[in-house]
Amino acid sequence: MTIAGSDSGGGAGIQADLKTFAALRVFGTSAITAITAQNTRGVLDVHPLPGAVVGAQIDAVHDDMQVAAVKVGMLGGDGVAAEVAARARDGLLPQLVLDPVLYATSGHRLGALAVVERVLPFALLVTPNRDEASALVGAPVRGPDEMAAAAREIASGGARHVVVTGGEADGHAVDVLCSGGEIRFLRSPWVRTDNDHGTGCTFSAAVAARLAHGDDLAAALAVAKKYVATGLRGARDWKVGAGRGPIDHFGWSVS
Repeated sequence: MTIAGSDSGGGAGIQADLKTFAALRVFGTSAITAITAQNTRGVLDVHPLPGAVVGAQIDAVHDDMQVAAVKVGMLGGDGVAAEVAARARDGLLPQLVLDPVLYATSGHRLGALAVVERVLPFALLVTPNRDEASALVGAPVRGPDEMAAAAREIASGGARHVVVTGGEADGHAVDVLCSGGEIRFLRSPWVRTDNDHGTGCTFSAAVAARLAHGDDLAAALAVAKKYVATGLRGARDWKVGAGRGPIDHFGWSVS
């Protein structure tokens, strides 16, 4: 299940999550938290939905289907965060992967820090990028060492595991995982492309999909990182819109 905002441009949010679920062979369900008007050039407008409406969507799915894992993205407002936190507290949102969406790729602010922090203690895994990690810890997060320090600090807020994404070192994409107080550096070859819209959403959705399949966290992270890299390579030469285009969510299926 994905609990997130809708991206009218199709590259991020609910749309990216459901594409990722389909590519990784899980049946995706959703609860939409906000409607955004956006395209590859940026976010033009955001309309958060009432918390009760989001809660009703979650309950409708949960009452009729077995939810194996949950990805939470853009929350939209405190009322939504309260609904999600209450259900997580009651054990209705298993294997919760929280992508703490605070900014779009364009820099448009999409979430408030206090809203994200309300759900953070219930997450199995939190997946901030460097900008989001910086907001969560209140200090700049640049290279791998600062990413590691931020991951430790965010983990102290209650999440069992934290991976800070988006680092680069020696020609590699570097994500930093804090798990049980231990730090691991997850590396893969850097893919140079402007078509990277929705990578954070896609990564967290891929982790949730693999957890639903029964993978442990280490295996789920490995597949998710490979899936995103494949998507970046597949869309490297795409011309979808005039801005930062989406990644190829379906190249994985035919690779």
